[in-house]
Amino acid sequence: MGQETKVRVLVVDDHEVVRAGICRLLDAEPDLDVVGQSGSGRQGVALCREHGPDVLVLDYRLPDLDGLEATRQVVELGGSTHVLILTMHANEEYATRVIQAGAAGFVAKVAPANDLLTAVRKVASGGVYVSPEIMDKMVARMGQPVTEAPEMALSNRELQVLTRLARGMKTREVAEALYLSASTVETYRGRILEKLGLRNNSDVTRFAIRRGLVGVD
Repeated sequence: MGQETKVRVLVVDDHEVVRAGICRLLDAEPDLDVVGQSGSGRQGVALCREHGPDVLVLDYRLPDLDGLEATRQVVELGGSTHVLILTMHANEEYATRVIQAGAAGFVAKVAPANDLLTAVRKVASGGVYVSPEIMDKMVARMGQPVTEAPEMALSNRELQVLTRLARGMKTREVAEALYLSASTVETYRGRILEKLGLRNNSDVTRFAIRRGLVGVD
């Protein structure tokens, strides 16, 4: 296959060993070409602006931007980059929200390597790819009442605050991470507690773990 027909891929993952492995996997394919890599969501967005890759393979959880925010910013660039989320969280809530935000795919890190290659090629061609196990959960959720999946009641920003609080971040840390004021974070926290019927941050952590919203990534 000619060089000019290669799919140009940018890889963003803050775990250096994981990122290196993904790059090696992709570069070993004759039709794929890794044009850049980064461990930062913000730098990843900047590299998308600079290089205009066909596909951005993006870790959902990054130190500076999560998958939702990074996807939103890449889509706002107005280019032709297709975002493919790669994550440890095989969670249908995340998948649904990033697809709604403009991502073209969602792949669990536990999936076979061939699944990632298939996903990259499919989204590069304009398709949408969601790991089968996640798609099954998404289909099963259709028509479910909010009582069965209470996190559906949260806005994207509330979900971002919830997951950070659940991981033990303080109000000030959440505010800095999301570029919000501490008082705004407290307002979101109050809404989260009210919507989910929780009492405190410990309840938030237990809820997030039970619903598969946080974990080791």
